Amino acid sequence: MSRDILLMVDALAREKNVEREIVFTALEMALASATKKRFTREDIDVRVAIDRESGDYSAFRRWLVVPDETEEIVLDQQYLLSEAREVQPDIDVGGYIEEPLEPVDFGRIGAQAAKQVILQKIRDAEREQILNDFLARKEHLVSGAIKRLERGNAIIETGRLEAVLPRDQMIPKENLRVGDRVRACLLRIDRGVRGPQLILSRVSPEFLIRLFQLEVPEIEEGLLEIKSAARDPGVRAKIAVKSNDARIDPIGTCVGMRGSRVQAVTGELAGERVDIILWSADPAQFVINALAPADVSSIVVDEEKHTMDIVVDGENLPQAIGRGGQNVRLASELTGWQLNIMTLDESQRKKEQETASVRALFMDRLDVDQEVADILVEEGFSTLDEVAYVPINEMLEIEAFDEDTVNELRNRARNALLTEAIATEEQVGHDVEDLLTLEGMDNPTARQLARSGVKTKEDLADLAVDDLVEMTQMDAERAKQLIMAARAPWFAEQSG
Repeated sequence: MSRDILLMVDALAREKNVEREIVFTALEMALASATKKRFTREDIDVRVAIDRESGDYSAFRRWLVVPDETEEIVLDQQYLLSEAREVQPDIDVGGYIEEPLEPVDFGRIGAQAAKQVILQKIRDAEREQILNDFLARKEHLVSGAIKRLERGNAIIETGRLEAVLPRDQMIPKENLRVGDRVRACLLRIDRGVRGPQLILSRVSPEFLIRLFQLEVPEIEEGLLEIKSAARDPGVRAKIAVKSNDARIDPIGTCVGMRGSRVQAVTGELAGERVDIILWSADPAQFVINALAPADVSSIVVDEEKHTMDIVVDGENLPQAIGRGGQNVRLASELTGWQLNIMTLDESQRKKEQETASVRALFMDRLDVDQEVADILVEEGFSTLDEVAYVPINEMLEIEAFDEDTVNELRNRARNALLTEAIATEEQVGHDVEDLLTLEGMDNPTARQLARSGVKTKEDLADLAVDDLVEMTQMDAERAKQLIMAARAPWFAEQSG
C-alpha cells in the first residue's frame, strides 16, 4: 500500500506538472479528513504524516494549546496551557498535544476521493502560479470584458484570472454593462475559497497616475514624474508633476498636442476634469500651485501641526474653496497639508487672538507688564521655551532690552518651565498610583502610560495589545500580560 501511494504521487506530479510536495500535502489532507469521519460524536483535529521516502503514514489526534485566560475553549480541539503542561512540560501556547490514532486504510477511502482532494490542491497551486506570473509582470493596469454583474459588482475576464470591480470602486453615475471592455488598476488581492481574486478600482488616485503613465511616454522614460494625485471621481482631479529634464515643460507635455493626452485620460474617466499642477519642493509654493486658478495673498505655515492658513481676497474666496469645498479638499489631499482658507479680515482676527493669548501668557508666567510682553510678541516669540533657550545673541539684538533685562527674562522663563515640569511630575506621580498596584507594572512604564493619558487599570484594560506596544515600545508578550492582568476583574465578575 505504501508503494501505491508513492506511485500515485509520482504519476500525479508528472501529469499536472507540480511538485511532489504539493501532492503529498493534498493526500495528507484527504487521509486526515477520512480519519476524522470515524469520530461522529466529536469534532476533532487530525494530522496525517506521510513519509516522503517509504510512503508509510501515521495519524494523530491533536489539541491546540491556548492561554489560560481564554474565555471559551473548544474541548475537542484545545487545551489550556496549564493543563497541557501536565501532559508535556515544555509545551507553549500555539503548540499541539498529539495522540497517535489508527490511520484509515488507504484503499478504504478510495483512490478517487483522494484524487479529488489532490486535484483541488493542484488547481489551487496552478491559480497561485498564474497569480505569481501576473504579479511578476507588474501589470498595474488591468483591462478586460465584463463577463457578468453580481449584486452591482462587475466580474471581469482578464486572461486566466478572475477580477472583480466592486460597485464602490466604479466611477459614480458610470453605467457599465455585460460585454463592455473596461480598464482599471489593481487595488488588492483577495484570497478566498475560490482562489486568489484581483480586486480592481476605477476611483483610486493610483488609476489616474497609471493612465497618465500610459499616455505620456516621458513618464516611463523618467523625464517626467507624477509626485501625487487627488480625485473627486467622475468630477474633478489634480495631479502634481515634476520635470527631471530642464528642457521639458511638465504641464504642456502632460496636456499633449491640442490637449490630446489629457483628453484621452478624461475620456477614460467619464469626463473627469483634470488639473495638472507643477510640483514644488517648497511646500508653500506647492500649495499655491495646487489652489490655482485662485490667487493667494499670503500663507502662514505651521510645521508642527502640518497646517497652512491661506489668505485670499474676497473675490478669490469662492474660487479657492470651490464648489462644496472641492478645490481646497483636492489641494489638501494633493499636497498632504491641512489647508485653512480665510479672508484678510479673518486672518487679522485670528492673528489678534493669537497675539492676545501669547501676550497674556508672557504677562502671567514671566510677571512682566504689557509693554515688555508686546515687544516679545513683535520679535516673534510665542512660547516660554523660546524665551528661555534661544541663543542669547538673538535676544541681545532686541533694541528695547539691555543685557540685564535679557538675562532676567531668560531666568524667569526657565523658572516657570521648571515649576511647570515639577507640577506635571507630581500629577503623574499621583496618576500612577493605581497602575502600580498591577502585577508586572513598574514605575517607568506607569509614568510613561500616565503621560499618554492611561492613568488607571481600567484605562489599560481598554487598550489593545498593538496600541500598548506602539505607546511604550515594549514587546507584544509583555503588553499582552499587562492588559490581561488589568482585565482580570472583568473575568472575576463574569465567573461570579
